[in-house]
Amino acid sequence: MSTFPRMHVSLYVSNLAASVNFYSTFFGQPATKVKPGYAKYVLDSPSLIISFIENPERVQANFGHLGFQVETSEEMNARLEVARKQGIVSKEEIGTSCCFAVQDKFWATDPDGVQWEVYYFHEDAEFNDPHYAEKDASACCMPPVAVAEEKPKLKIAEVQAANACTPGSGCC
Repeated sequence: MSTFPRMHVSLYVSNLAASVNFYSTFFGQPATKVKPGYAKYVLDSPSLIISFIENPERVQANFGHLGFQVETSEEMNARLEVARKQGIVSKEEIGTSCCFAVQDKFWATDPDGVQWEVYYFHEDAEFNDPHYAEKDASACCMPPVAVAEEKPKLKIAEVQAANACTPGSGCC
């Protein structure tokens, strides 16, 4: 079985050493490459290249979550047991209905708050677990974010001629 195409993800982290410690535990292998301010893991299972760049100012919160589906329930349970022993499990959900699918899963949260979901898919479902309708940031299927109050739009007629560019003047 080919590991290509392989997904690549790059994340900014605030503390590279803490992230390498977390991800070496989470992925069950050491980083493939570690340089000043940089680390990379090349994984066969899941087929993924993930790199980390230490830059605390660029760390993004609340983008959603990352995760991967495993092939069997036994694999999910084995990964869960290792993660439990290492103390990195932040939440367990067995037989839950998330994203309209019955799943067994666990969550681990990295040092910068990035949530990882490891799950085994049982079957499609016609409903979501009601707790996913809550505004809890740890829920995988978050409700839509309320739309911010719309700013008034400028009408073209309100632009003053003194502030406008003359066509062909090179200012625009």
